[in-house]
Amino acid sequence: MNDISAPNAAKHAQIIEAAVAEFQEKGFAAASMDRVSARAEVSKRTLYKYFESKENLFRSIVVELSNRFAGVLDIRYEKGRDIREQLTELAWAEGRILMLPEVMAMSRMVISEVLRSPELAAAAQGKLDKTSVFIRMLRDAAEDGQLQIDDPDAAGQEFIGLIKARAFWPMVFTGSVLSEAEMTDTINSSVEMILSRYGQ
Repeated sequence: MNDISAPNAAKHAQIIEAAVAEFQEKGFAAASMDRVSARAEVSKRTLYKYFESKENLFRSIVVELSNRFAGVLDIRYEKGRDIREQLTELAWAEGRILMLPEVMAMSRMVISEVLRSPELAAAAQGKLDKTSVFIRMLRDAAEDGQLQIDDPDAAGQEFIGLIKARAFWPMVFTGSVLSEAEMTDTINSSVEMILSRYGQ
């Protein structure tokens, strides 16, 4: 993705939004850069200034989506601090992003494309999967004696899976997002299930 200055950020966002709509409606193979420029209400010259090709535009959407989740990567286990608080914070770092309609729109588009085009799947998956953060949190908590976990990899997958089972996958099909109250319930329930299984 090209570096852009602040004054051009709005135009860049317009193009990304238009491309998401175009890819979602037509699919990557049938999508047209001409239609993307029309949807975004920018000239083709402007479109190609930001994105050299359709492939570059798709990769930029994956990067944009990945950047939305970047805050999750910053979360680290704090030795001795209450584990319920830490698990809840981590779950909310993921959950807050899943409540953004534009994030779900991008996610739906990317998922539909990787199903059509397996060659796109590996690159997208690597950028979008934050399971490693959940695994690291649970492994560090186990090493600190706050949890009893024999297989942190499986436990991390379970934890993020509990959240996504209610806050992500159903929303991919409906195009909606959870409300604040629904997300709160989802996170509290997910944390409780992890503590019930692995807590001291």
